[in-house]
Amino acid sequence: MRNVTLKHLRFVESAARLGSFAAAAEANNVTPPAVTMQIRQLEDDIGLPLFDRNARGLEPTAAGREVLLAAQRIEGVLGECREALVALQTLDAGRVTVGVVSTAKYFAPRMLAAYAHKHPKVELKLVVGNRRDILEQFETGLFDLCVMGRPPDAGDWETNLLGPHPHVIVAPPDHRLAGRAELAAAALADETFLVRELGSGTRFLMERFFKAAGVRAKIVMEIGSNETIKQAVMAGLGLTFISAHTCAAELHEGRLVSLDVEGLPMQRNWFVVRPAGKRLMPAARSMRDFLVAEASAFLPTPTSF
Repeated sequence: MRNVTLKHLRFVESAARLGSFAAAAEANNVTPPAVTMQIRQLEDDIGLPLFDRNARGLEPTAAGREVLLAAQRIEGVLGECREALVALQTLDAGRVTVGVVSTAKYFAPRMLAAYAHKHPKVELKLVVGNRRDILEQFETGLFDLCVMGRPPDAGDWETNLLGPHPHVIVAPPDHRLAGRAELAAAALADETFLVRELGSGTRFLMERFFKAAGVRAKIVMEIGSNETIKQAVMAGLGLTFISAHTCAAELHEGRLVSLDVEGLPMQRNWFVVRPAGKRLMPAARSMRDFLVAEASAFLPTPTSF
């Protein structure tokens, strides 16, 4: 049945339902000879007759009944496809895959949950990882949208601002510099620092800050997890330069303190980024618009740090 078409199947269905080729032709707005020719072609391709004639008109043969079953299943699948396409246009369905750099995991899931509450039939997939891994997957086209603090350096991307992203230096509450005002960056020269891995946005900003201040930070440990870094700082293993959004809860509860260092907090921004050349489906477009409009409600406020 390599040459079978939807037209063939619809002619067979109409002929079986209406009982004649003439009625099938009228139902499909073609001439009776056109229906007869199409069904004869299909019978030749199959090698079996599809209809018998009796007093009641056309009666499907065993082969005809098999073709009818296939036609009904195909029409069912096409109907589901039509419904799905309509749903995509009306945001009653769809799928959006979102990549989130690990530093944003402290607020991004709440934003996505709020969107999901408004659009419960949209399927969401959230992927969290370090900047390097997220960028690699992003550049292969895995994500519809990506939340990050620094857009890719190269490529054709569309970026939309979500809100401010401050960075601070934090210490345990009993640290000797805690509570001191207007510290110069040079006051940190003898301190030890716990840092994120090379390639992370936080590490990039830290190096930029200390280079501008003319201070060489003493790095004692490289850690690929913000959670582990916070625990290590609370344990007294050193200080860290970190996104204030990742430690807003610890600062608010007094388990960590933000040092009052000149030039800090270092203000950056959060963005939602997507490939400019990739077609944006309705669900992904609505999510992007929602994030841009509502992000400020989910970002920790400056009073938290």
